[in-house]
Amino acid sequence: MRVSFYTIGCRLNQAETAIIEQSFRQSGYNVVDFSDPADVVVINTCTVTEKGDADTRRVVNKALRTHADSKVALIGCQAQTQQGDLFKMPNVQWIVGNERKMELADIVRDTIDAEPQLITPVVQRNNFTIPVAGIDRRHTRANLKIQDGCDFFCTFCEIPYARGRARSRVFDDILKEAEQLVAAGHREVVLTGVNIGTYAFESKRLVDVVDALADIKKLERIRISSVEGTTIGGELLERMGPEQKLCRHLHISIQSANDDMLAAMNRRYTVDEYRTLLQQAHDSIDGICLGTDVIVGFPGETEERFMDTFRNLREMPFAYFHVFSYSERGHAKSRKLGDKVPQKEIERRSQKMRDLSNRKRRLFFEKNLGSRQQVLFEQKKNGVWNGLTDSYIRVHVESDFDLKNQFAPVLLEDITGKAMRARLL
Repeated sequence: MRVSFYTIGCRLNQAETAIIEQSFRQSGYNVVDFSDPADVVVINTCTVTEKGDADTRRVVNKALRTHADSKVALIGCQAQTQQGDLFKMPNVQWIVGNERKMELADIVRDTIDAEPQLITPVVQRNNFTIPVAGIDRRHTRANLKIQDGCDFFCTFCEIPYARGRARSRVFDDILKEAEQLVAAGHREVVLTGVNIGTYAFESKRLVDVVDALADIKKLERIRISSVEGTTIGGELLERMGPEQKLCRHLHISIQSANDDMLAAMNRRYTVDEYRTLLQQAHDSIDGICLGTDVIVGFPGETEERFMDTFRNLREMPFAYFHVFSYSERGHAKSRKLGDKVPQKEIERRSQKMRDLSNRKRRLFFEKNLGSRQQVLFEQKKNGVWNGLTDSYIRVHVESDFDLKNQFAPVLLEDITGKAMRARLL
């Protein structure tokens, strides 16, 4: 049978889709591109925002326009939290939550001609292994899942309800997959999870994962996808630098830079504590790229509190923000809060914050003009190769050489939107 895949949402979803896709290949399925007709369409869903919910409906309809007889499997976070409501979409045969989605190849094989299947048991709190390597045939960099779930219960978030409580992957199992990813040609891995800074397997912590991966020959870069600031120690920062494998890039979610809003969100730090960590990273690692997530329009965010966040973010040494307009989630505690911010006001504030992010990105790029950087090139589009520096600068280079999955030194010469133009050295 032909099976295609579509991933909505985060890097963790991307990592899991790669694993599930590989399990289908090993089970004898013919994996085809999402744009091609398929007997089974697997959609890995997201429920972090309302947009994720809407994307599921859009992707199902798009798949059925390609092949009206496709049977659809909805898996992951939205499948876990919204369950039976998803059967209202056409051709949905399987709704499989996070506890059993890795078994999807076997579930599809056994129930292809059965009644529609709703499989959403409660997610168990057990350390885990992953039997199949998530070799990513579409991307140069591979996502490596090391952790899942969260115990923090921020009031805006329903991830603990969708993915369960915090749990970690067996240490040796991480290294086993990393070796397989390198053998398949991946030269950079991105460590993913819900809250990877809380990784804890026996005596091992996140820094031990980094150290063990750094010893793998031919693995040339290790990148941390996103991490909570309260879980970062100085020992992790010590492992970042231009001559080390751990990339000079930290994405540390702040969500708000106003103490009243942080308390309402149940975040575990103050603005001053966050600023101290950020400044430590900025001062100790030359050229580091610092990014964050910020939620705009959380209940109770007055104009004064928003501007406090705006001013603080403007002063902090960020290179970019991911801006999220607040959306109410069914399991999140914030849905019960009053003082809602009008949607038009959320949109205005979000645009103001995105404009600030664009200015911060350009300032970061300007600091890097004329510098020599090592780039891992990914693909060629419209005659231009693009890739990333270890400090998360998207680089465009014109070249007739085949640079796919190759490291090459460049000189950064110009800025073009959210990327920099360079020439090969």
